[in-house]
Amino acid sequence: MTVFAAGCFNRVHPAHLRLLRQARALGDRLVVVLSNDAHNKKPNAVPAAARKKALERLGVADEVVVGGPDGFAPTLRRLHPDVLVLGYDQRLPDAETVRAVRELGVEVVVMPWFPGKEDPGASHCS
Repeated sequence: MTVFAAGCFNRVHPAHLRLLRQARALGDRLVVVLSNDAHNKKPNAVPAAARKKALERLGVADEVVVGGPDGFAPTLRRLHPDVLVLGYDQRLPDAETVRAVRELGVEVVVMPWFPGKEDPGASHCS
């Protein structure tokens, strides 16, 4: 079973690691999908290539991919995971992603807030 976890991951902190480890426990394979630079609008935005290398070095995921500039749904359709894990502050980003999740039968799991997160009300990406 393939599990997706998605987000910007500009600066990986302990709560991110906990989320990714718990996501990994939900299946056999964890794929982390990083937000494309076009969608990473945070003031502390780190280029996708650097975020990808940083996550790969941690060894938490089986694969780290950068999502396309055309949104999350095409990546979801292309890689067709069984489970999509969202952080407590994430939602499916748009109607097209909601449609893709339904069409593919992807289970969406929203993880609870984990202590260690900088701002319990902040979104990962804008």
